[in-house]
Amino acid sequence: MSNHNQRRMSPPKRHGGGPPHMMPGEKPKEFKKTLKRLVGYLKPRKYQLLLVAITAIFSTLFNVISPKLLGNATTSIFESITKGIGIDFPFLSWLLLILIGLYALSALFAYLQQYIMAGVSQKTTAELRQAVNEKLTKLPLRYYDQHPHGDVLSRVINDIDNINNSIQQAVSQLITSAIMIIGTIVMMLVISPLLTLVALVTLPLSAFAIRFIASFSQKHFVNQQKELGNVNGHIEEMFSGHQVVKAFGKEKASIEKFDEMNERLYESGWKAQFISGIMMPLMTFVGNIGYVFVSIAGGILVLNRSIFLGDVQAFIQYTQQLSQPMAQAAGIANMIQTALASAERVFALLDEEEERVEEPAAVNLDQLEGKISFNHVRFGYDKEKPVIKDLSLDVKSGQTIAIVGPTGAGKTTIINLLMKFYEIDNGNIMIDHISLRELTREQVRSLFAMVLQDTWLFNGTIRDNIAYGREKATDEEIIQAAKSAYADDFIRTLPDGYNTVLTEDASNISQGQRQLITIARAILANPKILILDEATSSVDTRTEMNIQLAMNELMIGRTSFVIAHRLSTIRDADIILVMNEGDIIEKGSHEELLSQNGFYADLYRSQFSEASAG
Repeated sequence: MSNHNQRRMSPPKRHGGGPPHMMPGEKPKEFKKTLKRLVGYLKPRKYQLLLVAITAIFSTLFNVISPKLLGNATTSIFESITKGIGIDFPFLSWLLLILIGLYALSALFAYLQQYIMAGVSQKTTAELRQAVNEKLTKLPLRYYDQHPHGDVLSRVINDIDNINNSIQQAVSQLITSAIMIIGTIVMMLVISPLLTLVALVTLPLSAFAIRFIASFSQKHFVNQQKELGNVNGHIEEMFSGHQVVKAFGKEKASIEKFDEMNERLYESGWKAQFISGIMMPLMTFVGNIGYVFVSIAGGILVLNRSIFLGDVQAFIQYTQQLSQPMAQAAGIANMIQTALASAERVFALLDEEEERVEEPAAVNLDQLEGKISFNHVRFGYDKEKPVIKDLSLDVKSGQTIAIVGPTGAGKTTIINLLMKFYEIDNGNIMIDHISLRELTREQVRSLFAMVLQDTWLFNGTIRDNIAYGREKATDEEIIQAAKSAYADDFIRTLPDGYNTVLTEDASNISQGQRQLITIARAILANPKILILDEATSSVDTRTEMNIQLAMNELMIGRTSFVIAHRLSTIRDADIILVMNEGDIIEKGSHEELLSQNGFYADLYRSQFSEASAG
């Protein structure tokens, strides 16, 4: 956003158009591609991931050795009893000390693993957030016009949080589970290849169960993210417009709509969690089958003296250790599905078409006077439905141009084109004989300041909000701008003066005071060209007079475009443009237009009669 404009001006909704965009809950079409792209964000931290793998190896290695040592203890006790000799307590004590040491080392390496992995996940998602934030600054205004704010916020916050949680937990568990499975199978083969074959009979069944259930739950995870974005969008919309909702008594309708959307979120979330949740009990069932097979086969081998009793005990533990990571795979699958559903939405945003890169023109902007020419300009938000059909206009430096007309006439569209929020389809717009196409968006917007009907002030001091108009402005310049905007008097009456902190939406000062601050900001910016959207309809008469005086002060010596709502305020404009359906149907001074007795005259008389009747 330009450092001078207070909010970007959106086109009239009836003109909205443009290419279709990906819906928030659309199922990923290229599952592997999304996974590969997500993994690509981990590549810069491959050495940290290597350390995670090493710590996981040691942590798991100690856990893999422990069942064998416990089995040796069981064998020692069993043989001591069956042979009628005393229990070998020194041997058992030695095993106990080794086990305590192994468990302590395992816990230490597990801690290191989680510590490193937390850094990897946070750094990765921080880079992803940065990429998304930079992308949002490069997207054209058209994108924001076509996407609900709540959905954009959901992608930036909820989806990236999902990716963060999934990376931190899923990647760590994936590495640990893989090492646990490999280490456990090796130890099982060392003890008994035959029992290993018996235990591994259940592995294909487990893999099939995971794959089968994951295929059903994936679409519900994707739909869950879609509905979450819808709910966020509705909440954001209702919260920002809560006064209007209350004024029209639409609280019940709003609640009903929320309940309907929340129910869909509940249904998709419940189905996703329920179907994926089946994995855990199913894996437990498969694991229990493995215990039965191992116990029966192990008992037979002990009777045949082909294996020690302690080794059977160790084998049962290894079977449990083998089924545990397989069961964890169910949870990992859930997290991966959630991450990929979120990643698909984030990548869809990152793949949106950006504003084209522009090279700054070698022009001294300070030498421009502010003359503007529209030469046969044609534009439409939908190219098949032009809003501006053939606009030609010459504006001299320092002139005040008022634009009037009914809603949808194209008044705001002219401002959007002047500020290069949109590119024109045909024709040309010139500033001092330099085409807007030659100037970058930043160069163009540095020439403008905007005072709009909807004031925008950020959470900060009044001093900072005024200084937003120009970097490195001194306190003296800020105070002088406030005096010129007739804002200094009310600012000094506040408890903290210029250091008063404005709350969210600047609700601790009045609408008129907010408008005066935005005018002070525009004065400080010292622009070549002004865009004014009158904002005096919702303030008292005294404040309206101050705002009008401040606007008059601001307009001195500057080319000004005024979007007029009350015709009584633009009598002194040099040129009044009367627009209807994208065309200038009348043009002239106030007196000239009244003498023509046309559209403007009818509009003026109707407002005058309404004011008299009021």
